[in-house]
Amino acid sequence: MSKNLFTLIFTDLKAAKLRDPAARNYFEIFFTYPGFHAILFHRFSNLLWRLGLKFLARFLSNFIRLLTSIEIHPAATVGHSFFIDHGAGLVIGETSTIGNNVTMYQQTTLGGLSPSIDSSLQRNTKRHPTLKNNVIVGSGAQVLGPVVIGENSRIGANAVVLNDVPSDMTFVGIPARKIQSDYKKDVELFEAYGISKGKIDDPNKKSINALFKEIHILNEKILELQNSIQNQKNSFGFQLKQNVKRKRKVKRG
Repeated sequence: MSKNLFTLIFTDLKAAKLRDPAARNYFEIFFTYPGFHAILFHRFSNLLWRLGLKFLARFLSNFIRLLTSIEIHPAATVGHSFFIDHGAGLVIGETSTIGNNVTMYQQTTLGGLSPSIDSSLQRNTKRHPTLKNNVIVGSGAQVLGPVVIGENSRIGANAVVLNDVPSDMTFVGIPARKIQSDYKKDVELFEAYGISKGKIDDPNKKSINALFKEIHILNEKILELQNSIQNQKNSFGFQLKQNVKRKRKVKRG
């Protein structure tokens, strides 16, 4: 077995120790972490796949899926220091490409957009996402199609990503949208579940708040107009009464 394979496995161990505060030592990670078990055996199944032993590779990956509830296609390319936290329900499709120092959480999918439509035309084509280095994908996120997630970007929990994400960005929501871009200052910043600390600068929330503010201003203007019209009516009524009184006085005189 190649030295590089064992080096990759050790980087995965170190990644789990570094990024999970619950991890106490390498021994515990090696024997109790399903996310590590999934990537460990994926390294072997990927080697079998590249050697042309594709049935054995699929058999091994399917067996590990039964044990860990994590499905990684043996053809998927995964860089060093890959960490899967929790992991149950996680799916990584065949043509996915994952860079270095990537973290993914449970229920995440790196999938295709329409695998059941014209399947024969989709074989041997790039139909799954590419994640560049230092990406974090939050729990329940769905990254679909041959999109590219740029370096240092974060995908928030339950986001649905259908388009490319530039580097150093955080995307959240359905469909996913940008909320901030300050990772150039600190690319080592780790954010579990892809969500930023503090206030989330959500553009949809800004738009809704702006609409409420505009409605409030319009209501105030309407009230001013109503008061102005009422004042004019009162003034007109008063003048009309005065004119009637004058006419009565003239008739009496």
